[in-house]
Amino acid sequence: MIDGVAVGLRPEAVGESESADGSTRPAERYIETLPGGREHSIFKFGTNHPLDDMSEVVVPPDHLFVMGDNRDNSADSRVPLAAGGVGLLPIENLVGRVDALVGSWDPAAKNGAIWTWPLGLRMTRFFTSVQ
Repeated sequence: MIDGVAVGLRPEAVGESESADGSTRPAERYIETLPGGREHSIFKFGTNHPLDDMSEVVVPPDHLFVMGDNRDNSADSRVPLAAGGVGLLPIENLVGRVDALVGSWDPAAKNGAIWTWPLGLRMTRFFTSVQ
């Protein structure tokens, strides 16, 4: 719920969720419908994940509650700073809006020899728009 309004969720497909080390695993992809009708894709590993249900959060003035697209594996505002998340983000820390990716690199590439690191460039993600 957001401000007392239920968030819609409907299954879409199965996709791949990427971890910080670059590994991937299958994850269910859903379409989430926010109050007001805006829709976007999210990923979930399953039901009853620790981040699925949380207490109501009152966001203080001049702060933001931010969420990642992987609902079961995002270090977003649901995760406190002390636990490796971002907590509630002060608006003064907001730099701007993301409209496009300029480049992307697979973090798993760092596990190989240094001369193989350029193979970690994800060319299909270069200069792509963000919705």
